[in-house]
Amino acid sequence: MLVIAGALDVGWAISMKYAEGYTRFGWSITSLVLLAAFVFLLGRALKVLEVGVAYSVWTGIGAAGTFLLGVVLFGETLSAMKIAGITLVLMGITALKLA
Repeated sequence: MLVIAGALDVGWAISMKYAEGYTRFGWSITSLVLLAAFVFLLGRALKVLEVGVAYSVWTGIGAAGTFLLGVVLFGETLSAMKIAGITLVLMGITALKLA
C-alpha cells in the first residue's frame, strides 16, 4: 500500500502541473482524486508501519518519481547536483528502512 501511495503521490504532483493552478477542470479533478487515494492508502499503511519510516519512504518515492517524470514530461533540467540530491534522499530512505 505504501508503494502504491507513493506512486499516486507522483501522479498527483504531475496532475497538479497539468492542472495549471487548478484552472483546467479535468486535470484538477484528477489531482483531487489522486490526493484522496494516496492519503487513504498512506493512512492504511500507517496501521502496520512506523510513522517516521512510512512517511519517509512515501515522501522519497514521491520526490524521486516526480523528479524523474519532471525531466521526462516537462523537459526539466537534469544536473549532477540534482542526481546527487535524489541519490542522497534514496540512501536516507534505505537507511531508515534498514534501521
